[in-house]
Amino acid sequence: MSREQRDALDAALRAGDFDLTQTPEDHRKSFDALIVEPYPADVAERKVTVGGVSALSLTVDSGAAEPTVLYFHGGGFVVGSARSGAHLAVEVARRLGGSALSVDYRLAPEHPYPAAVEDGLAAYAGLLGAGTDPRRVVLAGDSAGGGLAIATLLAARDQGLPQPAAAAVFSPWADITRSGASMRTKDGADPLFNFDVIGWYADRYVPAGDRSAPLASPVFANLTGLPPLLIQAGSREVLLDDAVRLAANAARDDVDVVLQVTSGVPHVFQRVAGLDEAGEALDEAARFLMRHVSSR
Repeated sequence: MSREQRDALDAALRAGDFDLTQTPEDHRKSFDALIVEPYPADVAERKVTVGGVSALSLTVDSGAAEPTVLYFHGGGFVVGSARSGAHLAVEVARRLGGSALSVDYRLAPEHPYPAAVEDGLAAYAGLLGAGTDPRRVVLAGDSAGGGLAIATLLAARDQGLPQPAAAAVFSPWADITRSGASMRTKDGADPLFNFDVIGWYADRYVPAGDRSAPLASPVFANLTGLPPLLIQAGSREVLLDDAVRLAANAARDDVDVVLQVTSGVPHVFQRVAGLDEAGEALDEAARFLMRHVSSR
């Protein structure tokens, strides 16, 4: 992407200031209007329930049922839905030649932590309970959904469930305490978020209790036993250090981990249509995941 294209993208993302006084309901409407896109012609959607949790089953004409991508959408645990996560879920599934389940986990403030983690675990356990081979399952998610994917892996490990083949997370929000240095050093460079905006979400997701609890903030977790992880982020985001610290901790705990930071791009750049770096990052994610998926 040229410097002019990056500047245009940056300006477009800065166009709408975040209103710290808005209600979750108002934010959900504006978020969906911005994020939800029509499906490509070769994608079919079906509403399903997995482990008692609502989800969207997404299939691509040219693909098979497996490998299965269990996908968690972004939105700060307050906004978003399985439908808003469907775009990236489909793009990962397409590249894997499989299908996706985009999970409609419960949202705060109506359902604060640990509701989302409970739903993530229930969906994963339900998928395995239906007979899906965990070696043919991968987890993925963006932003809050990226953090939730890691928390789901931790919860599954703690419950004695087998781990999936691998996981890929895009710009994960993995520290609800906002303690990463980039929360301050990237303030201004990030066209979407700053310390106060991230705090708006945090106050609703974990309004009381320990925000450094491992399943709330996986950067504080022992990651031993997790499957291979791919962590992608852009250099222009306040959550950069969430990704960097998560990767460092995975390496500390003997987890196979790859960290990829793309220069000059914003939060969850993978979903930006027409951005060369987005397609390249998704291609990298698919290659990583396929290296670990069992061919039986």
